Amino acid sequence: MKVVVQRSKAASVTVDGAIVGAIDSGLVLLVGITHEDTETDAKWMADKIAGLRIFEDENGKMNGSVIDAGGSILSVSQFTLYGDCKKGKRPNFMAAARPEKAEPLYEAFNDLLRTMGLTVATGRFGAMMDVSLVNDGPVTLIVDSRG
Repeated sequence: MKVVVQRSKAASVTVDGAIVGAIDSGLVLLVGITHEDTETDAKWMADKIAGLRIFEDENGKMNGSVIDAGGSILSVSQFTLYGDCKKGKRPNFMAAARPEKAEPLYEAFNDLLRTMGLTVATGRFGAMMDVSLVNDGPVTLIVDSRG
């Protein structure tokens, strides 16, 4: 499981001209799932992201988590994170899990974040989405459950 984590001041996802998910401050997560991923990966990733100390504390140091900051999460499925660009000019997406495997893991991941007390808004799995965000910092990290 691979997630691009972006600290955000505001973010939204629009599908067919309608906003389907939006947050104020918090994290935007672009979530990619590969064939080998399991619920263990989803749990590890949810724990890691909920606890990432990338928000400023009272001393201006990146020492607080999204939970500490009272932030929300906008989670967007993103199979293109597993695009392989090594050969040619056209990415190969063979490493991305098929929707029938990826969607239940993506939903489980979001549910795990919710059980930690986080508000989680989402895009629409498999849809063409327009994602808007104001990246705060900017702070952008890539977290991979496979190392």
